[in-house]
Amino acid sequence: MSQSELNHLTQPIADLVTRAPVEISPDASIEAAALQMQAHDVSCLLLTTDGELTGIVTDRDLRNRAVAKGQPTDAPIKIIATLTPQSIEATATVFEGLVTMTRNHIHHLPILRHGKPIGVITATSIMQTQNTSPVALANSIRRQHDLEGLVAATANTATLQQSLANADASAYSVGHIMTAITDATTNQLLAMAHRRLGPPPVPYAWVAAGSQGRLEQTAKTDQDNCLILDDSFEEATHGAYFKALSTFVCDGLNACGYVYCPGNMMAVNPQWRVTLSQWQNYFERWITQPDPNALMLTCVFFDLRFIGGTASLFQSLQEEVFPLAQKNGIFLSHMVANALTHRPALNWWGGLSWNQAKRHPKSINLKHNAIVPIVDLARVYALAEGIPSSNTYDRLLAADHNVAVSRASAHDLRDTLAYLGKLRIKHQAAQTKRGETADNYLRLNSLSNFENIRIHHAFKTIKQLQEALAHRYQASRLT
Repeated sequence: MSQSELNHLTQPIADLVTRAPVEISPDASIEAAALQMQAHDVSCLLLTTDGELTGIVTDRDLRNRAVAKGQPTDAPIKIIATLTPQSIEATATVFEGLVTMTRNHIHHLPILRHGKPIGVITATSIMQTQNTSPVALANSIRRQHDLEGLVAATANTATLQQSLANADASAYSVGHIMTAITDATTNQLLAMAHRRLGPPPVPYAWVAAGSQGRLEQTAKTDQDNCLILDDSFEEATHGAYFKALSTFVCDGLNACGYVYCPGNMMAVNPQWRVTLSQWQNYFERWITQPDPNALMLTCVFFDLRFIGGTASLFQSLQEEVFPLAQKNGIFLSHMVANALTHRPALNWWGGLSWNQAKRHPKSINLKHNAIVPIVDLARVYALAEGIPSSNTYDRLLAADHNVAVSRASAHDLRDTLAYLGKLRIKHQAAQTKRGETADNYLRLNSLSNFENIRIHHAFKTIKQLQEALAHRYQASRLT
């Protein structure tokens, strides 16, 4: 990806609007809508009431929901429209629009200014201004209808990260772009599973955990996911379907390079494929009885993010779990103590400490000794203040506005995360360029003296904020 292409992704999405939206009343007939789309030569109409967006109807809706279903042409257009559709503010970036469209598997995105629609952006309109990069890859993934094609389409994710690194993209942008590709791959696998197995017998939510849940994926990643099943689920009647669905998707992700989780934290494991009530019981037990295993699990499953299926199942879980964690000071103290087990790579004298293992001699693990300690701190801040964000940078940004951490400390930690994250991405990109397998081990002798000083300062910042959090929760008495 060139610098100009990266600049395109960061421009306001309103810049891509070339015409005012074509609007129609929700009560207008299907025939009137079709005639209006024909007259204006558009592929969608916005349903508005008193200037407010209430729905969207596309040419695909006319074909699949009206003609194919035999709807009478004088029926109101609102019965085949998508009501309360996804939209985005005019000040958002093209990149944010791309992520929204990729994550929600939509092709038309209304653009709003002060709550009023000013236009519609399509996947084609983005493609016309950018012929390569994540846009093309996401579109290619959406076009695949079998696993072989999906594997081929996702084969260049490591090269994509290398291109983003060459364009000096931030770790935040790279994480969102790489994760958007994973989300698109997951949703396509779910669609393939539905075609193979038929529609789901009860509602479900496919949920990502770990780095995918936090929107922080890189080229070196495994999969962490789970299923939330509606409480009407019965194992004897519905179990075989969801076992087959989770097996198909997890196997597909592995084939596409998102390797199986070594800890088996995947929907294919029946322990992580349970009903909403069972998930609520899990979290209640983990929070009220925070033993070491419970703390390890909460670190994974408090970073959940909805991917596909029925979103309300995930929202119901979030609405119960966050207040429960926020009110439990003992649980938060244990979370702090657990976070302090992941230390930056500093020795007893405050100098840099490198890995002693023969496989990666004199190196620093940029994941476990640099990024993970910050992820742990941000998670505690989010739980303490009820911040719903799953992304580490967003959690630290939200921490600016509460008492979990001082504004200056939150700012320092964001800068530290941005620096270490970019260092990790550039390290992996360099390995990919040399034809090596990407990893997280950075050899200290590959850095200049100035870079060593920056890393040292970054680790000292993490250590200071760990000590401040330990003091606040008196975590030292629990260890």
